[in-house]
Amino acid sequence: MPQDFSTKKILILTANPRNTPALRLDEEVREISMVLARAKNRELFDLKALWGVRIQDIYQALLDYKPQIVHFSCHCEGESGLALEDETGNLQLAKTEALAKLFELFSDIECIVLNACKSSVQAKAIVKHVQGVVWINKEIGDEAAIKFVTGFYNAIGAGESFEFAYKLGCNVIQLEGIPEHLAPVMLRK
Repeated sequence: MPQDFSTKKILILTANPRNTPALRLDEEVREISMVLARAKNRELFDLKALWGVRIQDIYQALLDYKPQIVHFSCHCEGESGLALEDETGNLQLAKTEALAKLFELFSDIECIVLNACKSSVQAKAIVKHVQGVVWINKEIGDEAAIKFVTGFYNAIGAGESFEFAYKLGCNVIQLEGIPEHLAPVMLRK
């Protein structure tokens, strides 16, 4: 079932602390931005990207921007939490339980994308409070992660449902001949 065509605010939160392996965040955000700029219904999307995200940046952006889609692009430290930055650009973890409680306060969010390897613990905690979560169940390379979000946001830009967007994103990875097409997973409330 296609989405309704009211304006969707998309908030992209990126972090690559200096003491973690480099991610191609600029390319990922550029691809998402270009896909939505070319979308048939491009005027219905309002994209905001924050870089070097710290804990306080998350809740402030949620309060200020009131997004329907929240997209995290960062590392994940398994059960410990999402790898964000501290005031000096070093690793600071956003603990899973605290993230889940935060999204309980912002339960009108339609979809959260955790483009972070091995983020199942976070996804399972957060999905109790929002409509859906897309996450990465294992290690995935930058190329596969970027191809996934390209397909995902192409579908969102065409007015398709989150489920359809998720399936297209996985298929785009497979069409490109990248073996990581089973890494993304979607959970619904």
